[in-house]
Amino acid sequence: MNAALKDVDRLTETEAASELARLAREIGKHDKAYYDKDAPTISDAAYDALRQRNDEIEARFPGLKRLDSPSERVGAKPSNQFAEVRHAVPMLSLGNAFTDEDVSDFVERIRRFLGLGEDVPALTAEPKIDGLSANLRYEDGALVTGATRGDGRSGENVTANLMTIAGIPHTIADAPQVLEVRGEVYMSHADFAALNARQEAAGKPAYKNPRNAAAGSLRQIDPAITAQRPLRFFAYAWGELSEPLAETQFDAVRRLGALGFDINADMALCRGVEDLIAHYRMLEEKRAQLGYDIDGVVYKVDRLDLQDRLGFVSRAPRWAIAHKFSPEKATTRLNDIDIQVGRTGSLTPVAKLEPVTVGGVVVSNATLHNEDEIARKDVRIGDTVVVQRAGDVIPQIVEVVKEKRPEGSKPFEFPTTCPCPLKTPAIREVNERSGETDARRRCSGEFACPFQKVEHLKHFVGRKTFDIEGLGEKQIAAFFDAGEVRAPADIFTLKSRNEAGELVPPLAEREGWGETSAGNLFAAIDGRRSIGLARFINAMGIRHVGEETARLLATSYGSWAEFRKAAEAAHDADAAERETMLAIDGLGETVVASIAAFFSERHNAEALNALLAEVEIEDAEQASADSPVAGKTVVFTGALERFTRDEAKARAQSLGAKVAGSVSGKTDFLVAGPGAGSKLKKAAELGVAVLTEDEWLALIDA
Repeated sequence: MNAALKDVDRLTETEAASELARLAREIGKHDKAYYDKDAPTISDAAYDALRQRNDEIEARFPGLKRLDSPSERVGAKPSNQFAEVRHAVPMLSLGNAFTDEDVSDFVERIRRFLGLGEDVPALTAEPKIDGLSANLRYEDGALVTGATRGDGRSGENVTANLMTIAGIPHTIADAPQVLEVRGEVYMSHADFAALNARQEAAGKPAYKNPRNAAAGSLRQIDPAITAQRPLRFFAYAWGELSEPLAETQFDAVRRLGALGFDINADMALCRGVEDLIAHYRMLEEKRAQLGYDIDGVVYKVDRLDLQDRLGFVSRAPRWAIAHKFSPEKATTRLNDIDIQVGRTGSLTPVAKLEPVTVGGVVVSNATLHNEDEIARKDVRIGDTVVVQRAGDVIPQIVEVVKEKRPEGSKPFEFPTTCPCPLKTPAIREVNERSGETDARRRCSGEFACPFQKVEHLKHFVGRKTFDIEGLGEKQIAAFFDAGEVRAPADIFTLKSRNEAGELVPPLAEREGWGETSAGNLFAAIDGRRSIGLARFINAMGIRHVGEETARLLATSYGSWAEFRKAAEAAHDADAAERETMLAIDGLGETVVASIAAFFSERHNAEALNALLAEVEIEDAEQASADSPVAGKTVVFTGALERFTRDEAKARAQSLGAKVAGSVSGKTDFLVAGPGAGSKLKKAAELGVAVLTEDEWLALIDA
C-alpha cells in the first residue's frame, strides 16, 4: 500500500516526511481554490480529513513539522485583485471537534490548564455560520477599512463592497475610538434561491451553495455588482480595541448588538459539557428552519481574562473550538411528497424538503424510493426527518424523528393512478417466473402517457447519451409543451422548421432566447448528428438497459445493423439471435425480454426509422485485450484530481477493464483520491490492491 494511504501509526519516518510534503501541497491547493477562487474542489469533510491527517502525523513526528505546514496557516494568501490589508490582530482559525467525546476532551483540557479542579468555566455556544469572514475597522465611529480574512495575517481590502451590505453600519455612536468588528458575510436560503433563479434566467451558471454565492459576491471588482447581491452580516467577535467591550464573551457580543450590528439570537451561555451538547443538538434539529447555513456550533470560554490566560496554540485559540455537524447528514422538515413519473413509467415519490445544506449542496428534494419504503419508515408529510447525502449519492431520508411528529398527521396514501392527465391505472407488475411483485408501481399508459414521453426525451439528450449543449431538461419540456418536439427525430428538424416559419414565434424571439443562443443550439444539434453505438443504444431508453448494458451490447455486436437484427429477432423464443444475446456475459432474461419488447412495438420502430434518417451511428471501438488491466475489475473513489470520474471510467473500459461502483472480493484495484472513506476501508479488509491516481496512470500507461 502507498505510504499516503497507510495508517499514521504504521508510517516510517521517511514515509511521514514524504506524506507531510504531499499534504502541504494538497491542502495549499485546496485553500487557494476555496479562499481565493471561491470554487472548492472537494467536500468540507474531505478537506477536514486532510487537515486531521496532517495534524496526526505532526503529533507523532514533531521533528518533521515543515515551515509551510498547514497547521501554521489560516486560509490563503490574498489575491492580487484587491489591495492588501495587514490585520492589527491576526484572524485565526479554530480547532475542530467531531464527536461528543472531542467536546469533553476540550473542556477537560481547559479545566486542567486553568487548574480549576472540578469546576468548569462558563462557555458560550453559538451557530457556526457558513459564510466568508470579514474584519471591519472603525476609527472614531467611522468605518475606515473592511477586509477579508485572507491568510489570517493579511486580507483583501473590500471596504467599498462591504459598505453595500445593509447590516453593516457606516458610522456608529458610543463606540471605542478604535473598534474592529469581526463576523461572517452570508446569504440566506431565500435570497440564494432568488439569485440562482436570476442567474439561470440570464443564462449564467447557478451557484452551488450560499457560501460560494456570498464569497463570489463580496469579492467583485465592481461594488455596484456586490450592491445587487443580497448579502448579510453577523457580528460575533472583535480584533483591535482601544478599550474593552465587556468582561465576558457573551456580554461583548451583546454590546456589538447594542452598537447596531446583527448578532445571532441562538448564542447561549452554557455550563458544562451536557449543556453544550444539548445546545448543539437543538441547533442541529433547528438547522433547516434558520433560513441560512450553519455547519456546526462554536464553543468559547466566556470570561475574557480566562481566554487571555489560555492563549493560543499553533493557528488556533485554546479557549475555543468548532463542533462540526456531520458533513453527510442534516435534520429538516418534510413539506410534501411529490409523485414523479419516470421514462419507464415508474411512479417515484420525491420528498419536498425545507432546504438545508448537506455535503456542500443545498438539498430541497430527496428520494423516498417507493411506496414500500414510505410505509416501512412511516414517513408522513410534516415530519422532521434526517437527510443523508454521501458523495455523489442522491439525497435520501434516513429516518423520521417521530417524537417531533405533529399531532393529527396521517400515513401517506400512495396513488393507484398515474398523476398524468390520462389518470391511467398505476400497477405493480408480478414477475411470471419468480412470482415476486415489483417494488415500483408503474403507469400502464406507456407511450400514451405524456410524462413518460417527455422523460424519454430528457433521457435522450442527457449527458451520457446525445449530450446536446443548450438542450437540457427545461428546454425539452418547453418544446414538448409547445408540441414542437414529441419524438427524438423532431430535435434534428427544429432548425429547418424554424427557418420555414413553422416555429411560432421563431426561437430567437422567445423569452430567454436570442439570435446567438438559438444559433448555438442549432449548431450543437448538428454537431450530434454522428454518435457512438453505445451512446445511441443508451439514448433509446429501453427499460433495464442503462449505460453499462448499452456499452456491453455495443462491444458485443459492433455495429447498429448487427444489434438491430438481433434485437428484432429476440422476441422469438426459438431464435438463434435470442440465444446468442442471452449468452453474452452480463445479460439475463429480463434485459433480453425488455430489448425484444422495445423492438417489437410498431411505435418504437417508426420513431427509430425517423431518427435514423437524421443521424449516423458509429461502429463501436473494441476494447483493448492486451492492456495491463484487461479483464480486471476496478473501483474509483475519493475526490479524483487528475481526471473526472467519467473520464477515468471511459479510459478504464477502453482498456478492457470493468468499472464497478462498490468494492467486493472480485475487485482487482481500488484507485483512491483524497477523502477516500468506506471503500478504502473495505479494500484494506479484503486485501484489494489500492492505487493512487499517479500509480494507476503509471500502470495503464506501462
